[in-house]
Amino acid sequence: MKADRIIKNAKIFTSDINKPQATALAVKDGKFIYVGDEAGLSEYEGEVVDLGGKFIMPAILDTHVHVTMPVGFEYADAGERLEPDGKQEALDIMAKYIRENPGEERYRFVLEKRFLNGEDIVKEELDAICPDAEILIQEGEGHIIWVNSRVLAKHGINDDTPDPVPGLAFYVRKDGHVTGSMIEVATEVPIILDSVMDLTDEQIDAALQRWIDFSTEYGVCAVFDAGIAGAPKFHEKIYKRICELDNLGKLPVYVDGCLVINTERDAEEGIKELKRLRREYNTEHLKIHTVKVFMDGTQKIHTAAYVTPYADTGELGPTAFTAEGIARLLKKLNEEDLDLHLHTVGERASRTVLDGYEMAKKEMGDSLKVRVTCAHLEIQDDADLDRFAKLGVFANFTPHWHAGDPKHLEHLLGEERSRKQFRCKTIWDSGAQVAWSSDNINFGDFISWNPYLGMEIGMTRLASEKTRVHEYARSKAVFPPAEERMGIEEMLLGFTINGAKQLGIEDKKGSITVGKDADFLVFDKDLLTAEHEGFSYNKPQDVYFCGKKVN
Repeated sequence: MKADRIIKNAKIFTSDINKPQATALAVKDGKFIYVGDEAGLSEYEGEVVDLGGKFIMPAILDTHVHVTMPVGFEYADAGERLEPDGKQEALDIMAKYIRENPGEERYRFVLEKRFLNGEDIVKEELDAICPDAEILIQEGEGHIIWVNSRVLAKHGINDDTPDPVPGLAFYVRKDGHVTGSMIEVATEVPIILDSVMDLTDEQIDAALQRWIDFSTEYGVCAVFDAGIAGAPKFHEKIYKRICELDNLGKLPVYVDGCLVINTERDAEEGIKELKRLRREYNTEHLKIHTVKVFMDGTQKIHTAAYVTPYADTGELGPTAFTAEGIARLLKKLNEEDLDLHLHTVGERASRTVLDGYEMAKKEMGDSLKVRVTCAHLEIQDDADLDRFAKLGVFANFTPHWHAGDPKHLEHLLGEERSRKQFRCKTIWDSGAQVAWSSDNINFGDFISWNPYLGMEIGMTRLASEKTRVHEYARSKAVFPPAEERMGIEEMLLGFTINGAKQLGIEDKKGSITVGKDADFLVFDKDLLTAEHEGFSYNKPQDVYFCGKKVN
């Protein structure tokens, strides 16, 4: 049989449980037609490339990341990053910057809440330092913003404005008056992206091309775009361009898209809108078939939903849906052949999803076909660790988060619980389907998009001097529990076949298997034996998508 490409003398990690290792492969018409040893190549004709023992693996799937929102950030820079000692110093630094840079329409800053030392910023303080222009401060984690009165007025936000998701995504109020602080993405995004709603096709394409170039350089063949809450028109605007790029043959990366639904009351209309998107933006490399739900928020701002109360407030944190609401949503999604992906940071967020899935499963049995994914999973209760495997719910972790100083969250979790985060190995060992992701909202320099960074920290739970990260992201010790460190094969499987299963494309992608798309990566270094510290500096020498070299 004539083949387009024949490779021998390689060390091939296939991600195929039925044939995990091979030394040779053949490709024709963009598909693998042979995977095995050199002896089997006798049936194939064509130029043979001897790789001299180089390492081959399947191309990577990043199954929780943001593609549409970062296009906006390309043209709406987050601004100066601040690391003050307290609120007053933060205000002083911003006031100085504004004085030294007069005439801007909007001043933007990035500030992690922990630098405020327990205080909060209110609009009157921002009005005082910036009376003649807009000011927007984003919290470093991306789930709070602070604005002055000019921004509030521009968006018509006042004391009577209803909260998008009461208790979860809301406008902070004091004595019934909005303070200028907004919690969670459904409140923030319309403001953050207001200046980029009119981007031209050329501007959008330029930003997307940067992401495509990164993906083809690092070997990312498919992503799950985790969506935007609060800016559906912008979200669709980007999907429209992705669709057009694919029609022009300029999109080599598969994009699995979604639509965000904020609350149960939005479900019916949201599903109707998702079905429209699925019809209108449906190409070879773009499929939109998933509802995304922000079930809770983040730990740092007390919007993650806990089973055990916050140590400092005694509160539990909110969830967007009840278990009964999740069960009803799953029934509706099943009727329309749609999937469900959820942001679940706290253990009560994922428990509520698992409970809802269990309710739906009892009612619907084997007719329930919805793929359900819980993403992030920072905290898990012991009682829920084996339920992902038992119920068939996907667990998606963002492993480059699995480093740092647990003491930063001790005041929220208590010492014992703060040292029991990101228990991915335990969930993996229970038999669950675990996939990995890089969850980013800004293209920037793409450092934290690097899947080999995720692999390194997943294996070490440490961002050392050898790790390819920014200085502020480095850590001094292994993040506990040390026994939750993963092995290299587990990291490779989670970034390949498990990701493909999560997206429902395992018949086409995720492993080097006869009949699948010939998406594979060639490395000079054997990743199976490479040093774990410094692993983030790895990058494929050659990248093939559907049998074509793309880098």
